Amino acid sequence: MRDAAALGGDLLRMVQGPGWRTAEWGVLAVSLERGDTLFALNAHTPLAPASNLKLFTSAAALEELGPGFRFPTFLLADGEIRDGVLHGDLILYGTGDPTLGRGQRAEAPEGAFATFLESLRAWGIHEVRGAVVGDGTFFQGDPRRPSWNPRDLNDWFAAPSSALSFNENMVTLQVSPGPTTGSPARIRMQPQGASVPIRNMGLTVDRAPAPGLLLVRNDPDEVIEIRGEIRRNGQDVWRSLTVSDPPAYAAGFLRQVLVHGGIAVTGPARSAALEPASAQRVTGRLLAAPAFGEKGAPRTVAVHHSPPVSEIVEVVNKRSHNLYADLLLFTLGHLREGDPTFEGGARALTAYLVDEVGIREDHLHIEDGSGLSRLNRSSPAALVRLLEHMDRRPVAEAFWASLPEAGNRRELRRMDRTPAAQNLRAKTGTIHRTSALSGIVRTVDGEAILFSVMANNVPSPWAAKQVEDRIGVRLASFARSWDALPDDILPEDPVDPRRTGSGDRTGLHR
Repeated sequence: MRDAAALGGDLLRMVQGPGWRTAEWGVLAVSLERGDTLFALNAHTPLAPASNLKLFTSAAALEELGPGFRFPTFLLADGEIRDGVLHGDLILYGTGDPTLGRGQRAEAPEGAFATFLESLRAWGIHEVRGAVVGDGTFFQGDPRRPSWNPRDLNDWFAAPSSALSFNENMVTLQVSPGPTTGSPARIRMQPQGASVPIRNMGLTVDRAPAPGLLLVRNDPDEVIEIRGEIRRNGQDVWRSLTVSDPPAYAAGFLRQVLVHGGIAVTGPARSAALEPASAQRVTGRLLAAPAFGEKGAPRTVAVHHSPPVSEIVEVVNKRSHNLYADLLLFTLGHLREGDPTFEGGARALTAYLVDEVGIREDHLHIEDGSGLSRLNRSSPAALVRLLEHMDRRPVAEAFWASLPEAGNRRELRRMDRTPAAQNLRAKTGTIHRTSALSGIVRTVDGEAILFSVMANNVPSPWAAKQVEDRIGVRLASFARSWDALPDDILPEDPVDPRRTGSGDRTGLHR
């Protein structure tokens, strides 16, 4: 049976099956057109949303920043230019662009770094007698949340946030055997030309005993250590790690670009964070063209703009990219609170969700913009309320387009060859013992259903995802075939929407 009465019983059995005794489930399914609640279970209970929190962040970014907003990154000259020589530092100043520099090579720069090189050449600069300074001071505070799992901090999904981020704040190390027995291991970095602090204690040997070569860093701000032995003529070892100082990382790559491009640089690459606050030269100033700049202040040489926010939120939701989401959160904090920190961003996002979307504040707790923190909280009702709100907004098309499509191998491969394929769009979420799926699906009749499924304290997030998929397919298979029948001939069911308040929109509003 595909009627409303049977739907509730089916969904309840899915989440109360064997193996879910310790799990906390929250589920809400609401008709977008009719406004009635088709199924509700713990709909008002705040649970850990994992990456479903990105729905809040991306919605706020689209509405508050605008889908066409682009992040500028500035190249500044801090010194006098005489006879093609900059007597001072070059400053690379970021304002939160998460896309800067992915997949770059110093000998063949693209995008922003090609623009910076060509701009210096256009100014006739062939030498920099100073340092290349990476400046990420547009954002402040801790680049990571204390509630993130310490075991994750070397991994790409826990990269530190910085207003000047480069290559998603990740470096890939390629460790190869040296040319002779007893020689140090060779280390190459991707992207080429970038540098991070490394202590190489790896040795080349004829036979490498287990465990062989180790890349060790217990704290993300420590030096990366290469330990152990690698067999001569053996296979290379590859490892990707987060970087501890993104502005210095970006500055180091820019320096290499300039040197490869024929511009001499006498000073090192370093981070503006190492300077005392009184000596930081850009944050708090008005950046202007050279002819209009404050005397003695750094002058703008070039500006690169990111892709628009509409494209950035697609990466946030389809790749579930934590760094992109957290940089949007910092930007919201700067815009709404004048506080570009995790804390300021959390206040800004909460204010947007409460004041603009109409979500109850006691249904929320925001720790970050990505959902990585286990302390984040949202109710299913809050997520469904957001989806309903966004469907009415001018940015609705950009918002829905950012959500992964079921059955699409590039987006959400799950639910392929089912009624949900190329129909359901939803954001996934996974952290330790937590899974979630929230989005929109159309029924057999073409009726749009907004839904949120959240599971905490599950023995297996992957098993929980199978339940989410069954719920998505069941909603896609739903039709109101028995809705015209009198109530007294419908089967009794504890979650029959006719008996729990059909048309009740309390799952959506305060």
